[in-house]
Amino acid sequence: MGEFVALMAFSMSLVALSIDVMLPAFPEMTRDLRVGGENEIQLVLSFLFVGLALGQLFYGPLSDSIGRKPAIYLGFALFIFGSLMSMAATSFSLMLAGRFLQGLGAAGPRTVSVALIRDRFEGSEMARVMSFILTVFVLVPIFAPALGQAIVWFAGWRVIFGVLILLAVLTLLWLGLRQPETLPAEQRKTFTLRNVAAAFRIVITTRLTVVYTLVAGCVTGAFLGYLNSSQQIFQVQYELGLWFPLFFAMLAMAVGVAALLNGKMVLRFGMHALANRALLLLAVLSWLLLAATTFFGGHPPLWLFMLAGLAMFFCIGVLFGNLNAIAMEPLGHVAGTAAAVIGSTTTFMAVLLGFLIGRAYDGSLLPLVSGFVVLSTISVLMTVGQGK
Repeated sequence: MGEFVALMAFSMSLVALSIDVMLPAFPEMTRDLRVGGENEIQLVLSFLFVGLALGQLFYGPLSDSIGRKPAIYLGFALFIFGSLMSMAATSFSLMLAGRFLQGLGAAGPRTVSVALIRDRFEGSEMARVMSFILTVFVLVPIFAPALGQAIVWFAGWRVIFGVLILLAVLTLLWLGLRQPETLPAEQRKTFTLRNVAAAFRIVITTRLTVVYTLVAGCVTGAFLGYLNSSQQIFQVQYELGLWFPLFFAMLAMAVGVAALLNGKMVLRFGMHALANRALLLLAVLSWLLLAATTFFGGHPPLWLFMLAGLAMFFCIGVLFGNLNAIAMEPLGHVAGTAAAVIGSTTTFMAVLLGFLIGRAYDGSLLPLVSGFVVLSTISVLMTVGQGK
């Protein structure tokens, strides 16, 4: 089980690593690629998420047809090609094209790993396993900015993509050698439009799945809005400079601690109760932080922002460990397609919402905190009456 958790976490962490390791490189990339506008460099994150959202729609049904492992292999190959393209980019447009391909490739291990986990576990047990995976997964954003900063110092931002390629190859070899296929040939479905459409119809007509997929999109959108703005908030607004990776890691650690504790609590309290209570607490904390941010003219003291952020990110860690498992709960018979639809919808929503929040950044915390208030409140309203 320990090796399985680690392997799934590393396979899914390609996305997180491809995001967080780039953040300290934004100033150098902006200069070298002649990017115009302070917020334009955020597109380096957005294009990866667009590729991720589109790719998930393809890999899920494909894995239901040809098996989990071949679909993951294809994703790793595209990710490596996109990384090479980004590393060699001489213009911002080429960089964005490479990032799109990276996202398209990362969608393979990201989506199919969830289906693979669902093949082995269900219900609260799946939520428990997902929480342990998330705990390992969260180590990436804790250390990735510091890794990116060190690479930029000693070798330049292009070497970051070389490191991503190396890690992708190592994870691919690990998976190929150690992970058995979890979808037997006799349970596979022919890859036809009729079969895919039938599976999609099952997913989008399952009320519980739809509600918690939309909630996951809102929560992830708020989180992506933070990721888009984090470099400017810490390095520019709060003038932390090279201390940025440390403060970023502190908030990421709150997510990891929550995920670890959730893995122990979910079997006792149930994933529905934990998710709904974490949503309510996130909304309350967001409203309190908005009041404080408004009182301080959009620039609350750093200690207050960090204190509120730690509590809010703890809630997000609980939610990340449960929302996907709740949405997948009734759909084990179409796990690949379900993972695709849930993951793609969540990502599309997150890209749009996170982009709007990030683009609204004006040197204050008001756009970010307002985004958390609106999205967490909507999520609470959507889940009324859904708990068990």
